[in-house]
Amino acid sequence: MNKSILNTGVQSFIDNNINTDIVSVLLKKSNFSDISSKELAQQIESKKKCVKKLPSWFNTSNIYYPKKLNIEQTSSELAAQYKSEIIDGKSIADLTGGFGVDSYYFSKKFKSVFHCEIDTELSTISKHNFEVLKSKNITSIQGDGLEFLKTTTTKFDWLYLDPSRRNSKKGKIFHLSDCNPDITKNLNLLLSKSDKILLKSSPLLDISSGLKPLAYVKEIHIVAIHNEVKELLWLMERGFTDSIQIKAVNINTYETQKFDFELGDEKKAKAKIEKPLSYLYDPNVAILKSGAFKLTGCRFDLNKLHEHTHLYTSDKLIEFPGRCFRINSVTPFSKKCMKKYSGTKINLAVKNFPENAVSIKNRFNIRDGGKTYVFIAKTVQEESVVLDCHKV
Repeated sequence: MNKSILNTGVQSFIDNNINTDIVSVLLKKSNFSDISSKELAQQIESKKKCVKKLPSWFNTSNIYYPKKLNIEQTSSELAAQYKSEIIDGKSIADLTGGFGVDSYYFSKKFKSVFHCEIDTELSTISKHNFEVLKSKNITSIQGDGLEFLKTTTTKFDWLYLDPSRRNSKKGKIFHLSDCNPDITKNLNLLLSKSDKILLKSSPLLDISSGLKPLAYVKEIHIVAIHNEVKELLWLMERGFTDSIQIKAVNINTYETQKFDFELGDEKKAKAKIEKPLSYLYDPNVAILKSGAFKLTGCRFDLNKLHEHTHLYTSDKLIEFPGRCFRINSVTPFSKKCMKKYSGTKINLAVKNFPENAVSIKNRFNIRDGGKTYVFIAKTVQEESVVLDCHKV
């Protein structure tokens, strides 16, 4: 960590060049004798990535930024705030602290937070930023979080882990046993230091695959931000053996859509299949990730278009955790039908159909945009139709 970067003149340069092309910063000789062009470019590039993802950091003076990869891997503020709202207690150890966004939000709820980070520079950067952000109840520990657990005599109310999902051989990974640290091999150690564990895993991890190696899972939170699944959160509590709660959450700027159910509810649900009616409903991605396909229809008294088409329909408009549309027309899929959209802008989606949306757009010269929404989907009659809609 080069502390000269925190000098007023350097900070002004970073702010004034936040939208400057990074390559030009790298190629130009640095204006500061004790700071390289590479260091300036790193600060600018990483800070720019925080505009929407970490606005509290972006809008605070004298924040020191790590490498771009560290920013890409960290939780967004919206996701970190959500995590801080689903657990509480007096003490928590963040064993894979990283840039410290989760620890910062935990510090608003817990009396004491221990931030463990194995990377020396990243640990130093996070500690500096905690001081700038006035988080006085975070203890920074440079080192391996599991080694810290082995040596400490403290028993925590919660442990939090976000294992690394990258390695030199496989690149991006998502199976729990491939992550570092491997929580599946260290559950006994973790449970000896806390009765409660919050684990963040890849959004690509299948829920059933994640459940197999874990113990005492009480809740699984599927967290989407602006309709993109970002995190799977696993809450474990020693001795818990009751029904597992699934909580599908889609966080938008002005609202949070929630859909909760018990793990076995989907198997008990019976879907009603019906042809397209007046309105069409497209569930948010958190619900789709949860696999609550039949249950969604039952919960909102909606009909599915087909057993494997996860779109719903009704004659009466209802509030729904997803997108709602008025159906203008329903036409059997054909080249003739699609040619009327050629050269126009529409929002195209494909459900339970053998050709993907990109291929169809290319084939019929369709561009993205406009106010018309078109769904190509299989219906109850085993017929693929084109649903021309507008959003309501």
